[in-house]
Amino acid sequence: MYTEKVMDHFTNPRNVGEIKNADGIGEVGNAKCGDIMRIYLKVENDIIEDVKFKTFGCGAAIATSSMVTEMVKGKTLSEALQISNQAVAEALDGLPPAKMHCSNLAADALHEAIKDYIQKRGK
Repeated sequence: MYTEKVMDHFTNPRNVGEIKNADGIGEVGNAKCGDIMRIYLKVENDIIEDVKFKTFGCGAAIATSSMVTEMVKGKTLSEALQISNQAVAEALDGLPPAKMHCSNLAADALHEAIKDYIQKRGK
């Protein structure tokens, strides 16, 4: 059902936790399945220097959160904004169809964190 990469990111999630005094925080959820994701960003010179996440949800939700943090570390904000939920799923070698919409909210949480950063900076 789940790919090897999904299982790896679920059982060994990367970048778990929160960043104190984060530059941007994004939170999204899906009421249908109960998944909630929060992404924290530390940004310097428009580059994501650090990223962490806290997710309450199923294995796919945890895996997508973990993967998106790996995908954006060191990227510019504009590069990070180009990452889609589909790109996250592809980086994990796919998700079951039933998990695509309710569990793959990671890019949405990332985009919300970037939006929060931009709003805080008045850009």
